[in-house]
Amino acid sequence: MIAIIVIVVFSILILVHETGHLIAAKRSGIRVEAFSLGFGKRLFGVDIKGTDYRISLVPFGGYVKMAGEDPQEATGKEDEFASKPVGYRFWVISAGSLFNYIFAFILFSTVFMIGAPVLSNEIGKILEGYPAEKAGIQIGDKILEINDSPVKYWEDILEVINKEAVNDADLRLEIERGNTVTEISVKPEISEVTNIFGQKIRRPLIGIAPKDKLLNISYDPIRAFYFGGKYLINLSGMTYKGIWLLITGGLPVAKSVSGPIGIFGLMGSAASAGVVPLLLITAHISMALAIFNMLPFPILDGGHIIFLGIEKLIKRPVSPKVQEVITQVAFFILLAFFLFVSWNDILKTPLGEKLMGK
Repeated sequence: MIAIIVIVVFSILILVHETGHLIAAKRSGIRVEAFSLGFGKRLFGVDIKGTDYRISLVPFGGYVKMAGEDPQEATGKEDEFASKPVGYRFWVISAGSLFNYIFAFILFSTVFMIGAPVLSNEIGKILEGYPAEKAGIQIGDKILEINDSPVKYWEDILEVINKEAVNDADLRLEIERGNTVTEISVKPEISEVTNIFGQKIRRPLIGIAPKDKLLNISYDPIRAFYFGGKYLINLSGMTYKGIWLLITGGLPVAKSVSGPIGIFGLMGSAASAGVVPLLLITAHISMALAIFNMLPFPILDGGHIIFLGIEKLIKRPVSPKVQEVITQVAFFILLAFFLFVSWNDILKTPLGEKLMGK
């Protein structure tokens, strides 16, 4: 059942992406010959206004076949892809990623409407030797305010500590312990920690960790859209930073990148955990697909956009032969990368560890 759910989710993400290309092509007056969910042999389908909407044999993937998209097949007709101005073709190429990004926004907003899981403001661990222990803070205490700023969730606590821990000043924590509320002063300690990118950074710490207790926050549609959009923008920024660190060597590729096998495992775990985790991981992957597809690498949508940009500059299309050679080289590079990350995904599984003698 989990495998079926994962396949369905992947199919939906592909369907969203290809629907973006389809709608943009139709709106641009380009004749779409086929819209396929899957690759390979056509299993069944229906013809609607000259477009063959089909289901194909291999489920992982999909495509939109537009008239004149292949320069060697173009005849110069007005309704062909190659005959349209650069602006129209840019819109058609980028629409797939745009739809994936919008879909991620919708999913994140939906999670905030039905209930997003967050850590509570209750302390679950006191780190030995840190300021919190010396100040008398105890496990089970709930932090209500920091320097008169109310905090309801653990994320609020971290945000306020980073904001208020300046000029070597004490923090005033309002603590709820049992049925009493008391105020405790704590002086943060600036320590070196490792962030999610594996980088060493300096952060103010008081030496507390959250209790493993999740709360569900739900908002009205307007606020859910706001928080969904904010979360998506922050996550996009982190993703681009991660890509830059991978390119510059700041992050190890083997430990930081997952392929289809790793993603399949993540989605399987999310599907087992419930609807909200599944929606969250689906939204993350939809956003990642949007960003990855727009990278300026030949064979990806971003690579095609680069060719359009060159065409705009030199006032003529890049030679089909040159495009073909570049695309073939890029394909083999991408294939090698795919095999590399897939092998690393396998090594992270129990079977992989057994094969490596661990």
